[in-house]
Amino acid sequence: MSEPISTADPGDFEATGPMSGDASNGGASSLSSAASSSDASEETNQAEGAYWRENIRLLITLMTIWFAVSFGCGILFRGFLDQFSLGGYPLGFWFAQQGSIYVFIALIVFYVVRMKQIERKYDLDD
Repeated sequence: MSEPISTADPGDFEATGPMSGDASNGGASSLSSAASSSDASEETNQAEGAYWRENIRLLITLMTIWFAVSFGCGILFRGFLDQFSLGGYPLGFWFAQQGSIYVFIALIVFYVVRMKQIERKYDLDD
Protein backbone atom coordinates (compact mmCIF):
# COMPACT_ATOMS: atom_id res chain seq x y z
CA MET A 1 0.00 0.00 0.00
CA SER A 2 2.59 2.55 0.95
CA GLU A 3 6.24 2.27 0.09
CA PRO A 4 8.87 3.09 2.70
CA ILE A 5 10.29 6.58 2.22
CA SER A 6 14.01 6.61 1.57
CA THR A 7 16.09 9.45 3.03
CA ALA A 8 19.06 8.80 0.73
CA ASP A 9 19.50 11.20 -2.12
CA PRO A 10 19.72 9.26 -5.41
CA GLY A 11 22.69 11.50 -6.37
CA ASP A 12 24.72 10.45 -3.32
CA PHE A 13 27.68 8.20 -3.92
CA GLU A 14 28.56 5.36 -1.65
CA ALA A 15 31.04 6.63 0.92
CA THR A 16 34.22 4.75 1.66
CA GLY A 17 36.88 5.51 4.20
CA PRO A 18 37.39 5.52 7.93
CA MET A 19 34.13 7.34 8.69
CA SER A 20 31.88 5.18 6.51
CA GLY A 21 32.30 1.98 8.48
CA ASP A 22 33.83 0.20 5.48
CA ALA A 23 36.34 -2.09 7.12
CA SER A 24 37.39 -3.90 3.94
CA ASN A 25 40.31 -1.56 3.29
CA GLY A 26 40.50 0.00 6.73
CA GLY A 27 40.30 3.44 5.15
CA ALA A 28 43.84 3.06 3.80
CA SER A 29 43.06 4.55 0.39
CA SER A 30 41.48 7.55 2.03
CA LEU A 31 44.46 8.00 4.34
CA SER A 32 47.01 7.66 1.54
CA SER A 33 45.18 10.21 -0.60
CA ALA A 34 45.04 12.56 2.40
CA ALA A 35 48.78 12.08 2.95
CA SER A 36 49.59 12.77 -0.70
CA SER A 37 47.30 15.78 -0.59
CA SER A 38 49.13 16.98 2.51
CA ASP A 39 52.51 16.49 0.80
CA ALA A 40 51.33 18.40 -2.26
CA SER A 41 50.01 21.28 -0.17
CA GLU A 42 53.27 21.37 1.81
CA GLU A 43 55.27 21.57 -1.43
CA THR A 44 52.95 24.31 -2.66
CA ASN A 45 53.40 26.26 0.58
CA GLN A 46 57.19 25.92 0.30
CA ALA A 47 57.12 27.06 -3.33
CA GLU A 48 54.88 30.02 -2.45
CA GLY A 49 57.17 30.97 0.41
CA ALA A 50 60.26 30.80 -1.82
CA TYR A 51 58.50 32.83 -4.52
CA TRP A 52 57.50 35.58 -2.09
CA ARG A 53 60.94 35.67 -0.45
CA GLU A 54 62.56 36.15 -3.85
CA ASN A 55 59.94 38.73 -4.86
CA ILE A 56 60.33 40.78 -1.65
CA ARG A 57 64.14 40.59 -1.84
CA LEU A 58 63.98 41.97 -5.40
CA LEU A 59 61.62 44.77 -4.35
CA ILE A 60 63.79 45.79 -1.40
CA THR A 61 66.91 45.82 -3.58
CA LEU A 62 65.29 47.94 -6.29
CA MET A 63 63.72 50.34 -3.78
CA THR A 64 67.12 50.78 -2.10
CA ILE A 65 68.73 51.61 -5.45
CA TRP A 66 65.90 54.03 -6.24
CA PHE A 67 66.27 55.74 -2.86
CA ALA A 68 70.06 56.01 -3.20
CA VAL A 69 69.80 57.55 -6.66
CA SER A 70 66.89 59.91 -6.07
CA PHE A 71 67.57 61.03 -2.50
CA GLY A 72 71.30 60.33 -2.30
CA CYS A 73 72.49 61.68 -5.64
CA GLY A 74 69.91 64.45 -5.85
CA ILE A 75 70.17 65.76 -2.28
CA LEU A 76 72.81 64.18 -0.03
CA PHE A 77 75.71 63.96 -2.48
CA ARG A 78 74.78 67.00 -4.53
CA GLY A 79 77.74 69.06 -3.34
CA PHE A 80 80.20 66.38 -4.40
CA LEU A 81 78.45 65.63 -7.69
CA ASP A 82 78.18 69.31 -8.67
CA GLN A 83 81.91 69.43 -9.39
CA PHE A 84 81.12 67.30 -12.48
CA SER A 85 78.87 68.38 -15.30
CA LEU A 86 76.64 66.57 -17.75
CA GLY A 87 75.28 68.47 -20.74
CA GLY A 88 76.51 71.74 -19.26
CA TYR A 89 74.60 71.23 -15.99
CA PRO A 90 76.04 70.25 -12.60
CA LEU A 91 75.71 66.47 -12.11
CA GLY A 92 73.89 66.80 -8.76
CA PHE A 93 71.28 69.05 -10.38
CA TRP A 94 71.00 66.68 -13.34
CA PHE A 95 70.34 63.69 -11.04
CA ALA A 96 67.73 65.66 -9.11
CA GLN A 97 65.94 66.73 -12.30
CA GLN A 98 66.52 64.00 -14.89
CA GLY A 99 68.72 61.16 -13.73
CA SER A 100 66.48 59.80 -11.00
CA ILE A 101 63.61 59.57 -13.47
CA TYR A 102 65.75 57.66 -15.99
CA VAL A 103 66.99 55.32 -13.29
CA PHE A 104 63.42 54.77 -12.07
CA ILE A 105 62.27 53.80 -15.58
CA ALA A 106 65.26 51.46 -15.95
CA LEU A 107 64.39 49.85 -12.60
CA ILE A 108 60.81 49.27 -13.75
CA VAL A 109 62.01 47.58 -16.94
CA PHE A 110 64.46 45.44 -14.92
CA TYR A 111 61.67 44.53 -12.46
CA VAL A 112 59.36 43.37 -15.25
CA VAL A 113 62.06 41.22 -16.87
CA ARG A 114 63.22 39.72 -13.56
CA MET A 115 59.67 38.98 -12.35
CA LYS A 116 58.95 37.12 -15.59
CA GLN A 117 62.00 34.96 -14.87
CA ILE A 118 60.93 34.37 -11.28
CA GLU A 119 57.37 33.49 -12.32
CA ARG A 120 58.68 30.98 -14.87
CA LYS A 121 60.97 29.50 -12.24
CA TYR A 122 58.00 28.83 -9.92
CA ASP A 123 55.62 27.96 -12.79
CA LEU A 124 53.39 30.98 -12.20
CA ASP A 125 53.70 32.64 -15.60
CA ASP A 126 50.68 33.35 -17.76
